[in-house]
Amino acid sequence: EVHLMESGGGFVQPGGSLRLSCAASGFTFDDYAMGWIRQAPGKGLEWVSTISCSGDSTNYADSVKGQFTISRDNAKNTVYLQMNSLKPEDTAVYYCVTGSPGRGGTWYRYWGQGTQVTVSS
Repeated sequence: EVHLMESGGGFVQPGGSLRLSCAASGFTFDDYAMGWIRQAPGKGLEWVSTISCSGDSTNYADSVKGQFTISRDNAKNTVYLQMNSLKPEDTAVYYCVTGSPGRGGTWYRYWGQGTQVTVSS
């Protein structure tokens, strides 16, 4: 069965950095685009970033563009999210997701359990 396991979340001060990791198993990792989706307190789900199967193409939400970097290591079945210059509004539960092509975009079929990121002074 498919498993996605996030790690690397925690508490950080504004301006700090964190790197999230997502270890994947139960499927052919490099057949899937991967991504990150977050949910801030009291808010809905927000797409953050996606990366293509090979890792040669990335996309970012306007809210994190230039601040976050998504990457993947297909040999390790792992996807990463490097988060720099963190702001309080980045506080959220971050979910690692698989991506598949859909009519109007990407279908996020499989989700990890989420990891909490808290940005506060």
